[in-house]
Amino acid sequence: MMKHNLLASAVKLALTGALAGSLVACGGGSDSSDSAGVSSGTSVGPVSGFGSVYVNGTRFATDGTVKSDDGIALETQLEKGMILKVQGEWGSQGEGEARAVTYDDTLRGPVTSMTWDATARTGEIMMLGQTVVVDGQTVFRGATPELIASNATGYQVRVSGWRTAEGKFRASFVGAKAAGVDFDGVNDVEIEGIVKNLDKDAQTFTISGFVINYVSAIPEDGFSLDDLANEMVVEVEGSLAANNTLLATEIDNESDWFDGDDGDVEISGDLYDYDETNRQFSINGVIVKMTSNTEFDDIRESDLTDGLHVQVEGEFRDGVLYAEEVEGQEADVELEGVVESVDLVNETLLVSGVKVQLTTSTLVDEGDDNERRTRVLDIESFKTGDVLEVEGYQRFSDGGYLEAASVKSESRDNDEGDCAELEAIITVTDAGSISVMNLEILPDGIRLVGLDLTREVELEYCPTVGGEYKLTSVNTDE
Repeated sequence: MMKHNLLASAVKLALTGALAGSLVACGGGSDSSDSAGVSSGTSVGPVSGFGSVYVNGTRFATDGTVKSDDGIALETQLEKGMILKVQGEWGSQGEGEARAVTYDDTLRGPVTSMTWDATARTGEIMMLGQTVVVDGQTVFRGATPELIASNATGYQVRVSGWRTAEGKFRASFVGAKAAGVDFDGVNDVEIEGIVKNLDKDAQTFTISGFVINYVSAIPEDGFSLDDLANEMVVEVEGSLAANNTLLATEIDNESDWFDGDDGDVEISGDLYDYDETNRQFSINGVIVKMTSNTEFDDIRESDLTDGLHVQVEGEFRDGVLYAEEVEGQEADVELEGVVESVDLVNETLLVSGVKVQLTTSTLVDEGDDNERRTRVLDIESFKTGDVLEVEGYQRFSDGGYLEAASVKSESRDNDEGDCAELEAIITVTDAGSISVMNLEILPDGIRLVGLDLTREVELEYCPTVGGEYKLTSVNTDE
């Protein structure tokens, strides 16, 4: 469900303190969803905004503290894109109250190499023997992807992300520092993964081929080193030796996000180990089971496949998340264009003729060089003439629009003018023009015969002095 009127509701909550009162009135202290639509449990997902923190489309009021072993103790130290575990209550109108907020790096350490395609906005970081996939929705802080790729070994990074079907990681946040600069006094290196080649006599094992020496390691949270076994998923912290071996100081069994935390659950991430016969899959170690009552939003069950990004809501019982709703969250539209108008009341932008709807889940990336803003200031910051890079979901209701998953400011050369680039599914009208979402584009002599209208099409188009838009190039995405 889309949550609009963010600006008005956020201001109202800030002024009246209505959030806590509404949850109490609805029975926010219960252990599961009640008749008033309030859930009590755990929500896991990336931060999309502040004031206090927005996770999975809910604004959670917090006390400003964060539980973490990675040098982060305060909400002010968090960044957009960091994946949080929020325990608390939340309602159907996008309001919540956190009892506890927890953050844990997925990976932390030196970069070995990095690739980055600025046009496709995709790349991979190699670190600690792991492959980290990055894209246009990854938040970078400390250095741009271009800078890291140009001098990879000059950086170390902390990564917050999800495990993928291929055993890689998909980053929602990458925080970079120069090589040799520590991360808030914590261990230099953190890695998680599957134990292989365990040698209990030598006290070594590997994770994705990276050697771990645990002679001096201290087990965490009641875990015993005697219980180490091949195929176990563990989290290891320590430092790198000269021979590129990780000297472990702490080892913990990397249990799922909701271990011992039965109740209502929300989690987003890349699904893997999809089992069509048993109607189940996994997200970051959490087994998700679908039932006859599971509802699907923006996706069909037949669309499920390893690697797909989804958000799941349901009830966690006995180590299994029983899904009540599975929502597709794989962006299918890319737009780079110019802001032509801003509607703060309805939280919409008109970007090169395309209506862009902002939601409480939209990540507005203010960039590495600007001060961190609240969610309200994010929306107020948009100005006509801004050049934006928008990724999101193509909606066909209400005349069509683009529901934004992420919005980033973009710079461009003067010779590009006010022209735009758009990748989306289009239709060709009887009049021979292109119709895409709420926008009509005149072909301007370009032949549209033979286009595959069942797939995304890449368009370049420009505004005319008469207020229309004309096509400059078109091709089917291969």
